[in-house]
Amino acid sequence: MSIKYIRLEVMQFLEKNVDSFVDQFLIPVEKIWQPSDLLPNSENENFFEEVKELREIAKDLPYDFWVVLVGDTITEEALPTYESWLMEVEGVDNEGRNGWSKWVRQWTGEENRHGDLLNKYLYLSGRVNMREIEMTTQHLINDGFDIGTGKDPYKNFVYTSFQELATYVSHNRVSQIAKEYGDKKLAKICKLIAGDEMRHHHAYSEFVTQIFKVDPSEMMLAFQYMMKQKIIMPAHFLRESGEKISTAFEEFSNSAQKIGVYTASDYVDIMQKLIDKWDISKISNLTDEAEKARDYLMKLPARMAKVSERLVLPEQTKIFKWVEPALIR
Repeated sequence: MSIKYIRLEVMQFLEKNVDSFVDQFLIPVEKIWQPSDLLPNSENENFFEEVKELREIAKDLPYDFWVVLVGDTITEEALPTYESWLMEVEGVDNEGRNGWSKWVRQWTGEENRHGDLLNKYLYLSGRVNMREIEMTTQHLINDGFDIGTGKDPYKNFVYTSFQELATYVSHNRVSQIAKEYGDKKLAKICKLIAGDEMRHHHAYSEFVTQIFKVDPSEMMLAFQYMMKQKIIMPAHFLRESGEKISTAFEEFSNSAQKIGVYTASDYVDIMQKLIDKWDISKISNLTDEAEKARDYLMKLPARMAKVSERLVLPEQTKIFKWVEPALIR
């Protein structure tokens, strides 16, 4: 029996519980917050005063902070790419609208609010070049991405487990920094988005937990594969207008590292959290190959931590078209 067929069987087995996953990890549309709950109300006669206040408070936020907030927003707004990728995963039947496609669509519905909210905040802030941001977002969607998972659900669920937790860390830290600068509105916005990301992390990591119970060796090998090749962030192919080959993602990452939003240490910490969450040291009935994969994974965080300690960041911050220094007065 082929590995692909076994994965399909496992996905069909787990599909029986998709409704419970939706109920446990997602929030009904009528109950969850919406972007309009957190921004100045355009129907209100005090709208312009509220926008003016938002803009005044935004003036105090530093350059690297804006770079990170813009990068986070663009990442969230490239959602069409992520949905189309998940719809192609083995076991997700979009045409037949099975349980897994229901999960993907409803997860997408929740995620869609994030980019919508952050985009509106940036627009109202007056501190960024929205046209440049919009072009970068369109380029990112046009270019697509390749995270090395193919249609393999095991690898894809490792990726989403990691990525959702990484996104939680990023949004939560941005919230903390915004609060330190007195921008309580932005702090609340990013805190709520972070909360969504944590729920989604719990969901995808639960999918992996369930797979470990029924196909432990192949799940262990998939986990090793993803950690060995390293997790590629969704905005890895980020580029500004007029560029073919870009270092924009690297430069954005440098800004995030400088202000402590998402660091190399966080990457290692997330890896260790997943190892602990899935309790891989205690998983039994592994093949010899999977046992070796487990040994590799158990030692990897310590090795990666030593590498992260040697990381040296450039002193100069790249000047992005998205965030023109003249706007950060």
